[in-house]
Amino acid sequence: MIVSTFPERERGPAIGTWTAWGTIAGALGPLVAGAILGVGSWRWIFVINLPVVAACLWLIMRAVPSTSPSATHRQVDVIGALLCVLGLGGTVFALIEQPRLGWSNPAVAGSLIGGVILFVAFLLYESRARDPMLRLDLFKSRNFAVGNVETLALYGGLSALFFFLVLYLQQVAGYSPLKSGLALLPEGVVMFALSSRFGALADRLGPRLFMGGGPLIAGAGMLMLLTFGVRVNYLTEVLPAILLFSLGLAITVAPLTAAILAGIDQDEAGIGSAVNNAVARVAGLIATVAIGAIVAAQFGSSLDHRLAGQPLTPRGQAAVAEAKQLTLGRPSVAGVPPREAVAITVASGQSSLEAFRVGIGVASALVVLGGLIGAAGIQNPRRVVRAQRCPGGQLAGAPLDAAGLHASAARAV
Repeated sequence: MIVSTFPERERGPAIGTWTAWGTIAGALGPLVAGAILGVGSWRWIFVINLPVVAACLWLIMRAVPSTSPSATHRQVDVIGALLCVLGLGGTVFALIEQPRLGWSNPAVAGSLIGGVILFVAFLLYESRARDPMLRLDLFKSRNFAVGNVETLALYGGLSALFFFLVLYLQQVAGYSPLKSGLALLPEGVVMFALSSRFGALADRLGPRLFMGGGPLIAGAGMLMLLTFGVRVNYLTEVLPAILLFSLGLAITVAPLTAAILAGIDQDEAGIGSAVNNAVARVAGLIATVAIGAIVAAQFGSSLDHRLAGQPLTPRGQAAVAEAKQLTLGRPSVAGVPPREAVAITVASGQSSLEAFRVGIGVASALVVLGGLIGAAGIQNPRRVVRAQRCPGGQLAGAPLDAAGLHASAARAV
């Protein structure tokens, strides 16, 4: 849309503004959700999207000029879309339901096997389709392939971080939904303030240093969260870790996006950015549910170990079963004998802490792995793509037409 709406000289600033506001929206999302949860049901979180969508449609109709259809006729890849949805859907369903049903359950095992087979079939089909939704030939470019692998690891880790940090702060540390949303606000501020600056440095020095070093700094910030206890002090424990993590992320996202786009031809920048955006979204989806299965298994195992030898009444057993359904958190112990209730509450809190540390450890390992992949595999590109104009990267879901520069303009700068 930006490519067709803005003249060439205005595209870079327009995209920079878009991605910056995308980052702000990402930071405001948890705050709005927390405010809604404070006054109403969680279901309103989905309902609130309806007027936002209506407003966006109205703005598109009023502000976006109509364009002539492309002379090139392309067919919608319906078969590829179905194979992709079913493949990812089956795999995600299996990972979500595994903690509750177990690997031996036919629904879990069947969904996992079927999902993997269908996704492999999707890749095979895309390699032969006339108009594929996923251009596999783009991965022949080294920077494009390596950059997307780094995206897979990096965005998988950071998505898991956001999910489990908010979950832990609410269900274990006792933060309200609004307060847990406020806890992540510094990430948006740091990204908005520093991404373009690090992009400018990457334009001069090349993206490899930033794509390798940024995730290592972000991973160090995530590892600081391992110092959490059951009680969490925001100023001394949460804020320093979030600031260091956000600094590493700000160092990484603009150079990552620019390196990926510079690795392919200029006229393929749109599809290349779309592929990278899809990789980031899929990474977050798969990593969250996969790490969630690990966290749930760790929590259940730790809880059983801590309560081993502890005689439990039927109400106590029901409370333990409820705790295992929470993944992280403390169950209601209403009606449980006082001494038994204390034992269950303490065991649930400590088990949640252990499981949280495992989840954050895996997530930080993914982010660090992404940095190592970038440092080892990325080559500073020959074609100029301004990282300074990619501040939000795929964190803001921003498809970028190589910073709006065509080949002639790139040579000029």
